[in-house]
Amino acid sequence: MQMLDSFNLEGPNGAHKCLVFELLGPSVPDIIDARFPDGRLPGKLAKAIAKQALFGLDTLHQQKIGHGDLHTRNLAFAVPPMDNVPESEFINMLGKPEIGYVRRKDGKALEPGIPEYIVRPALYRGFPWSPSYPIKIVDFGESFLHTTLPKTLHTPLPVRAPEVIFKDRLDYRVDLWSMGCLLFELFVGQPPFDSFLITPPILVSQMREMASDALPKRWEVLWKSMDDRATAESPGPALQEWLEEMYFDGERNKDLTKEDILKLGQIIGRLLRFDPSTRLSAWEILDDDWFRE
Repeated sequence: MQMLDSFNLEGPNGAHKCLVFELLGPSVPDIIDARFPDGRLPGKLAKAIAKQALFGLDTLHQQKIGHGDLHTRNLAFAVPPMDNVPESEFINMLGKPEIGYVRRKDGKALEPGIPEYIVRPALYRGFPWSPSYPIKIVDFGESFLHTTLPKTLHTPLPVRAPEVIFKDRLDYRVDLWSMGCLLFELFVGQPPFDSFLITPPILVSQMREMASDALPKRWEVLWKSMDDRATAESPGPALQEWLEEMYFDGERNKDLTKEDILKLGQIIGRLLRFDPSTRLSAWEILDDDWFRE
């Protein structure tokens, strides 16, 4: 994502640094909601997006930058230049802005620092889009340099790396775990781990079923204290079994073969590893024959 300009905006709440970025279109989930009723991308498109995301992540990591918040909502499609599109036509593409005016319950005037109205985010149902449009990695609010490693991250819990949960040392390899979850979601239509009413203890229980290695010994004490609060559930499926079960569920379109899904499971398994040092890099994943086909 390219930054085009920056400026300071003075207001009743102080000075705000504003960054101007290139105009981007919908996120991957937005496109799925708008264009694919079964909730899943076609396999060929999912693979193209996955390759671009891996290339982008490798570029960041080569520059010693960790993204820290990698998930499908932070993959947005580029759109054709809109500089010469009249404003009225642009509004027609997105729909008329929905405005909600802010009112005090007691009817008194708003204080100076309160906005007069809020605007609902635009939908992209009428916006031009093609599967050939490239994707961009966005939202660098959690990103970090290798010289300023964060103490924690606020990646959505279902795609959060285990070292964040166990309060271990963090580095750019948190993105590799999140990439494993992202690849699963791109092809299947949902993340590998539960997203509804999920808690850290339940998530770690599911991680232990799907990760390709054992929980590190340095985390065992904290896990025992967490395990007491985890709900007692029967063991779930391993990664490959769960991937195949979700992809070949009989309810959604499937254009990948059993061999494709077997290979995809092997690739994801090389990313979903507890020990960050054993996760393959984005470039090593891209170098796999399956992504070269």
